[in-house]
Amino acid sequence: MKTATRRFAVPAGVAAITIAATGYVAAVDPNAAGHYPACPFLAVSGFFCPGCGSLRAVHALAHGDPLAALGLNPLFTLTAPVLLYLWARWAYAAWTGRRMTTVLARPVIARGFVAVALIFWVVRNLPFGRYLAP
Repeated sequence: MKTATRRFAVPAGVAAITIAATGYVAAVDPNAAGHYPACPFLAVSGFFCPGCGSLRAVHALAHGDPLAALGLNPLFTLTAPVLLYLWARWAYAAWTGRRMTTVLARPVIARGFVAVALIFWVVRNLPFGRYLAP
């Protein structure tokens, strides 16, 4: 049987990588040209993908500006707390040796999120949805 520390290693690793990446994006402004590659989907098609604006949203959140983050990518900004909650549930389950259970892990919720992301993707590229563009 694995110890709690060994079970917690993977969630802790995910947290460490996420914190390091967030720290990097907080320190290196994605609004300044030349620091990050352009979105390949945007470069090829001229349309925004669901993730366009996420780096700048992370930068805004790291600097305590959630309203700016909402303006850059509302889907990411509203999903980030849900992901944090899911990570916390996962970490707790790993630490205690229990199975993670949550309503948010049900397939119908995952399919619903994919549907929302697809709708967001289309609407942010339509003339009436330009307010969703970064």
